[in-house]
Amino acid sequence: MQSNEAFLAYESVRHRLPATSKIGECRYLLNLEDLVDEIDVFFLDAFGVLNIGDSAINGVPERISKLQSIGKKILIVSNAGGFPHELLMKKYKNLGYNFASEDVITSRKALLKGLTNLPSKKYGLMATKSLGRADLENIDVTYLSENMTEYDNSEAFLLLGSAVWTEVRQEMLLDSLRRNSRPIYVGNPDIIAPREEGFSVEPGSFAHRIADSTGISPEFFGKPFKNIFDLAFKRLGDYNPERTVMVGDSLHTDILGGQTAGLKTALISGHGFFSGQNVDGPIASSGIVPDFILKDP
Repeated sequence: MQSNEAFLAYESVRHRLPATSKIGECRYLLNLEDLVDEIDVFFLDAFGVLNIGDSAINGVPERISKLQSIGKKILIVSNAGGFPHELLMKKYKNLGYNFASEDVITSRKALLKGLTNLPSKKYGLMATKSLGRADLENIDVTYLSENMTEYDNSEAFLLLGSAVWTEVRQEMLLDSLRRNSRPIYVGNPDIIAPREEGFSVEPGSFAHRIADSTGISPEFFGKPFKNIFDLAFKRLGDYNPERTVMVGDSLHTDILGGQTAGLKTALISGHGFFSGQNVDGPIASSGIVPDFILKDP
């Protein structure tokens, strides 16, 4: 999937996303350092801001370290549903970043928080089994494979990571849901994610296809939905929303999410979703207008 296709895919599901709540100033700046005089708290997306796939974006670890050294508060607010938290922290450290574990807020955390308010169920799980069951130890989950019994015996479904998900498994899930409708909880609303070789297809893509095919309304955890920001605000404590910015490479998750949460927003134009593209057209056609447009993180 290319960026223009992904953009159109997000536009096609706007009815399931929060409504646009504000129009930003769309000021063009170079990078995060240009915001130091007016921003105290930076909420940063990961893919497209900190890293592309398994590689840090050039110069960003040093820039983040500089912001931390002058007293700026940095929180990661990421739709990283597929990674156990401990593995994610190791990844960031290997990339050259130094974040406190509590300052990394993910859609996985938002989903797990949401499940605590629901009755216990037997969940069918979309995730990469080789990453392990850390964070999921107290949940009754079955990794979904090519065995229809796994689908039919599940009382609800968790969509966390799609790295090993296949079209065969997607059709099995759809078949089971058509015969017996059950809840779908999505721990990563992203449709795509930028990687070194292009874009990967993420759980949000499969969730929207399920909704289109079955009429089931998935419950999403993560950007652009406010549940992930509620966790970030709880960690942050007192803050001034006028001096807090959500930084990301996607209009429909990062910028729309930041606006939904009442924050300033900054779109990264030179990396990730819009790398090599002109962002003016997508901003105009979507009506999702950030406060800032940064060439680099």
